[in-house]
Amino acid sequence: MKKYTLFLIVLVIIACDTTTKNEPIAVNYPETRQGDTTDTYFGTEVKDPYRWLEDDRSEETEAWVKEQNLVTFGYLDNIPFREDLKNRLEKLWNFEKLSTPFKEGDYTYFYKNDGLQNQYVVYRQKEGEEPEVFLDPNTFSEDGTTSLAGLSFTKDGSLAAYSISEGGSDWRKVIVMNTADKVIVEDTLVDVKFSGISWKGNEGFYYSSYDKPKGSELSAKTDQHKVYYHKLGTTQEEDELIYGGSLEEKHRYISASVTEDENYLIIYPSTSTSGNKMLIRNLKDPNGLFVTALDNTESDSYVLDNKGSTLYIVTNLNAPNQKIVKTDAMNPQPENWSDLIPETEHVLSPSTGGGNIFAEYMVDAISKVFQYDFDGKLIREVTLPGIGSAGGFRGKLEEKELYFNFSNYNTPNSSFKYDVATGEYEQYWKPEIDFDPEAYESTQVFYNSKDGTRVPMIITHKKGLELDGKNPTILYGYGGFNISLTPSFSIINAVWMEQGGIYAVPNLRGGGEYGKKWHQAGIKTKKQNVFDDFIAAAEYLIENKYTSQEYLAIRGGSNGGLLVGATMTQRPDLMKVALPAVGVLDMLRYHTFTAGAGWAYDYGTSEESEEMFAYLKGYSPVHNVKEGSAYPATLITTGDHDDRVVPAHSFKFAAELQSKQTGDNPTLIRIETNAGHGAGTPVSKTIEQYADIFGFTLYNMGYQELPNQAVIREFKD
Repeated sequence: MKKYTLFLIVLVIIACDTTTKNEPIAVNYPETRQGDTTDTYFGTEVKDPYRWLEDDRSEETEAWVKEQNLVTFGYLDNIPFREDLKNRLEKLWNFEKLSTPFKEGDYTYFYKNDGLQNQYVVYRQKEGEEPEVFLDPNTFSEDGTTSLAGLSFTKDGSLAAYSISEGGSDWRKVIVMNTADKVIVEDTLVDVKFSGISWKGNEGFYYSSYDKPKGSELSAKTDQHKVYYHKLGTTQEEDELIYGGSLEEKHRYISASVTEDENYLIIYPSTSTSGNKMLIRNLKDPNGLFVTALDNTESDSYVLDNKGSTLYIVTNLNAPNQKIVKTDAMNPQPENWSDLIPETEHVLSPSTGGGNIFAEYMVDAISKVFQYDFDGKLIREVTLPGIGSAGGFRGKLEEKELYFNFSNYNTPNSSFKYDVATGEYEQYWKPEIDFDPEAYESTQVFYNSKDGTRVPMIITHKKGLELDGKNPTILYGYGGFNISLTPSFSIINAVWMEQGGIYAVPNLRGGGEYGKKWHQAGIKTKKQNVFDDFIAAAEYLIENKYTSQEYLAIRGGSNGGLLVGATMTQRPDLMKVALPAVGVLDMLRYHTFTAGAGWAYDYGTSEESEEMFAYLKGYSPVHNVKEGSAYPATLITTGDHDDRVVPAHSFKFAAELQSKQTGDNPTLIRIETNAGHGAGTPVSKTIEQYADIFGFTLYNMGYQELPNQAVIREFKD
């Protein structure tokens, strides 16, 4: 009888309409001083009243941040179900998580999180023995804000160099240790940024960095990247400059990589985030000079692997969807390339392992994988566990077994052990999680954008969802920098969907889902295509009754924060809630901060031409907040130590909205302290942040309690 009564109570809870017109929580915004700064672009004056907020370390800005956070957290404290969301996130997050393993020397290494650890721990294991902790980043700092940012081993596995990030900064420190006894062998390298670590034997390694900028370490411009060689046992001041630093040409990003056989050093200089040159040096020749393979940045090309003097290069030169070519290391110019795996209609992302090439293709943002030998002969298509995203299939030349992972929006990430010779695989690890993927479904739809372009979108939600226009929905997008959004599982999104929410992800132009042409259709003076694609996705969801304006939230981070800022200022009537995170929001000045000038391939700059200035000003979120407009409820999120997209973007946007908007919808800014752009954020902070984001979203959609409060009550009981 008790169970039957509980069942009836649950039915009543689910059946009740938990939304109404919530009373607005009183918000008294801090007064933000307006300065008189004015810039002139091609004869046009543009006021910048909040320029002073760019000085992120001034006492005035620090006071402003504290006042804004007081208001924001005062508001969030009044949301009745915020703590329930936090508790549920913690409950669902608390399961063991493992990465796919990789072999170094005599050990197999893997990353593991017991559940709620702030940072993943690196373990290692010899065959037949128990795993042991190799490196625990949770011991790097008391509050968990120092994270492991990179780990690189020598070929024999006897030495490891690892980089750390403090407070989410892009600036790194590099530490070298003996793997046998885990003893640090020399002084820490400092001021390393946007860098891998590539060993040359056991003698030393290559890394990249900038000269330390003058002025604020957080926002000062950095645009002369350099590659150095660090010889073990010497000081960092003695490190050899290998490439970069030329006054004739600024290379904002330069990476260095040594081939697996340690015969060749490859240098990739870039002037922006897209396109690179390529130079090759024979490391076996003590007098070897760099041979230029590519002398321009018109393509994205890199060495995938080599066999002797034959290089295998992945390129989109005259092949927007990428192909693999081969060439001789001493004659590596494009005229000497021959196709190994030609371009197809789908975008190629290959890896190597076990003496084979694994060609992963994106087919409407979904993975297909084919195995080839190094003669370009197709061995087999790998039958994946389902429809979603696969990754991995990489390892050293001699390995007989490789590992790969698989997930989609409603299936938690699992890993598999793959036999290179037979193509058979078995499940290596599957998470035990308090979430039933069988209760959810993902559907891929296609819709037409403003100009008729066909755009795909994956919509995920509980099975049996009623299309009545009343489902709380998050529309998430990015649309830039040739980055592809492919299906992957997220605990955060699982909690949202558990509450009856819809999670929708369109593959907007500007991304890489359909190759270089798709990317270029959303850059510079075509950037509006990205916003139009996003707006059309929202309209599709509304027209097809998945949701309605009152139940729609838009979300995106970094370039996706720009997407949200531009969409909400162009179509404030379209959504109820806007959630721009660490966004690029001042498009006239983004290139003057840190490495921002490197984003000019995608955005253009306000200095390059009058046409580009006018175009940027036409959509720049900071410059398009209109006096007296009613904007959606907005929660801006940023980190006070973000040195990639500096927090001034978010500060200025919040100030503009707070001073000009009308109506009852709140505009709040949540500023995480001692945090950066997002990578390495402690689990505890992530849980708190999303409890706030989801709480803010649902409350402003009219919910007085969680839509699926029964789940929360069942959890409490």
